[in-house]
Amino acid sequence: MNVSLEGFILTARSIERQGKTYIEFWFTTQNGVVKGISTAQQALFFIEQKDQAQTSRLLKQNNIEHSYKPLDLQTFEHQTVGAVYFDKNNSLYKAKTLLKQHQISCFEDDIRLTERYLMERFVYGSAVFTGKQDSQKPAVLFDIQCKPSQFVPKFKLLSIDIECSEHGELFSIGLASDTYKCVLMIGEAQIADDWIHWVADEKALLQQFVMQVSQIDPDIIIGWNVVNFDFRLLIKRATLHQVKLTLGRDNQAISWRDARNEVNQGFVSMPGRVIVDGIDALKTATYQFDSFSLENVAQTLLSKGKKTEDVDDRLAQIVHDFNHNKVKLAEYNLQDCQLVLDIFEHTKVLDFLTLRSQLTGLELDRMGGSVAAFINLYLPKLHRAGYIAPNRPQDGGLASPGGYVMSSKPGLYKNVLVLDFKSLYPSIMRTFKIDPLGLVEGLLSPEQAIEGYKGAKFSRDKHFLPEIITSLWQQRDEAKKNQDAARSQAIKILMNSFYGVLGSGGCPFYDTRLASSITMRGHDIMQTTAKWIEQAGYQVIYGDTDSTFVWLQGEHTAPQADQIGQSLVLEINQKWQANIRQQHQLDCDLEIEFETHFSQFLMPTIRGSELGSKKRYAGLKTTKDGDELVFKGLETVRSDWTQLAKGFQLTLYKMVFAGQSVEDYLLKIIDDTRSGMLDEQLVYRKRIRRRLDLYVKNVPPHVKAARLADQQNKALGKTLRYQHKGWISYVITVNGPQPIEYLSSQIDYEHYVDKQIKPIAEGILPFIHLSFEDMTSQQMGLF
Repeated sequence: MNVSLEGFILTARSIERQGKTYIEFWFTTQNGVVKGISTAQQALFFIEQKDQAQTSRLLKQNNIEHSYKPLDLQTFEHQTVGAVYFDKNNSLYKAKTLLKQHQISCFEDDIRLTERYLMERFVYGSAVFTGKQDSQKPAVLFDIQCKPSQFVPKFKLLSIDIECSEHGELFSIGLASDTYKCVLMIGEAQIADDWIHWVADEKALLQQFVMQVSQIDPDIIIGWNVVNFDFRLLIKRATLHQVKLTLGRDNQAISWRDARNEVNQGFVSMPGRVIVDGIDALKTATYQFDSFSLENVAQTLLSKGKKTEDVDDRLAQIVHDFNHNKVKLAEYNLQDCQLVLDIFEHTKVLDFLTLRSQLTGLELDRMGGSVAAFINLYLPKLHRAGYIAPNRPQDGGLASPGGYVMSSKPGLYKNVLVLDFKSLYPSIMRTFKIDPLGLVEGLLSPEQAIEGYKGAKFSRDKHFLPEIITSLWQQRDEAKKNQDAARSQAIKILMNSFYGVLGSGGCPFYDTRLASSITMRGHDIMQTTAKWIEQAGYQVIYGDTDSTFVWLQGEHTAPQADQIGQSLVLEINQKWQANIRQQHQLDCDLEIEFETHFSQFLMPTIRGSELGSKKRYAGLKTTKDGDELVFKGLETVRSDWTQLAKGFQLTLYKMVFAGQSVEDYLLKIIDDTRSGMLDEQLVYRKRIRRRLDLYVKNVPPHVKAARLADQQNKALGKTLRYQHKGWISYVITVNGPQPIEYLSSQIDYEHYVDKQIKPIAEGILPFIHLSFEDMTSQQMGLF
């Protein structure tokens, strides 16, 4: 009996049966989870038709079964191609390796069978799937066919977290969902809450974990560094105890694959379930934190954190609790699970990942993937236009010009407006029809084409990317109208990735003429816009990528400044409409917006120079909640500056912008620093990005502090905390950097005056005709 259902694709993988390859899908539907098996599929790549005879001879000589079919498709160099088909994925891998050894070009040989199957059907995330229902297994469909769908899934989540010794011996495993909580704990049963399940040893712990996951039956397993810590360790301990981790649906075992060129990084496959790491998910959604530790993210987002007293040596605390207070450890373990659930709920990051999947076809657990997303969207359209994708450049590609950055005019200003082009690069692609196919077709008929840069010509009517961007643009406007933040963010990230993809040597559509025609057009647009603003009687003091900073000069009330901003954007938009129509006979999709009015604004100089800096400024703007001080690129927004520096800069700038005298405040900060009154604000906190032993020639201060800390830890029999990356808190003493947990020397207060207070003061004092050196020398003369 044929059945048609609608669902969201959890996992898709190739499987082989009796010499044929099929795709096994797991869908979550309105009525539960369904497995779908496709008809037999063939993997393929393309070769130029002129290479067919040699290809067939080589493959036959090496007993690689295949078939060949000439196609009405061509390369970007206009060579006709044919497809080479294989019943097994392994045959394709052997074939492409062999052919490349004989200098025969294979095209699209890195497109996975599952990806090709879905993209060629324009199926992204959700699908209508139709197949034969097994009378014995109603949740399994065979010979399925898939079509696009807009099905909105509701996932069953499970958050997990493990606790272990420094040597990786498991202590406990926590599991939590909206309706369930459990901690599996090794040890003799104790009087405790019934959500603690006691097991005899590690083997029993792993077996019980498998049983719990099967009973809970989640669609998505979440955690914090859950793949490269929790699952990596679970797989290692399961191998040691010969326990099969049948955590996938249908009791299928999970599998591990090491990442290329990444130490201690890898991927877990689990048929029918998705593993989503919280850190990677938030990074993909463009969240930024000083530290992505669970403690820091939870405190930042939720204002709550982990349950343990000794935050400086949590591992020692965990080992102690396992030996002496297992109930306390279980509470700690469970709270980690709950914190991850709360973070996912607070950020709606799973909504974001789901929408990204429905826009691009990227799997929920695929982090990054800008190139893959572009290929999924673009390739099936390209095939229908009669072309195949080129190969990626072997040399990694040439660098393309970056975004426009104007040399700034340093100064302390009143009434500065910021005018921003709305999604400048996507709007340039829309307006000037910048597109891989458009470039190929434009070069074929240059007399009718749109002029690009570096010899580029773009077709006026044969292209796909402008329409893709227009559709996404409209969807984003609708999402913003409906206050759908997750959808709006997903679309914004996708649209903004297109330029980077076209300029990346990792993309098959890379061409320096494409990326240059975007960025160099952006340069011209920004420079022309600045010229028009100055012709209107205002001064442009800075420009960066898509933002123009306009000094109004003279006295203006806030309403007057706002009125000028609105008038300027109206005039500039009208000029661009006329300019592009007249010069290129095109409709203009450029739109500049009035973004911000700074009542006070500082554009600093480059440190130690009179030249204006770039990507660094501060300004005071008025919002409905009151005045807001905005810093860009200055010390207060950098994680590697002390709280002393951040607090000092914030107060100093507020006082300068308010026209207050700053001399007494500055001298008091210096005096309080030297007298030891601000010691708690002198701590540096910095990430160690490599193993400590890899720092040989240049050993920065935070690494020196970390080495000192671990020398002391070793002497005291404690865990070595800093050998494999991490964060270190330290201060500078008269004997150099020392970790705060083993501080033995006097703090070097002059270091903080010279390296933290002085640079900040010198960044703004000259603009109010004051000198740090003069002020501090007068202070020293008092003693």
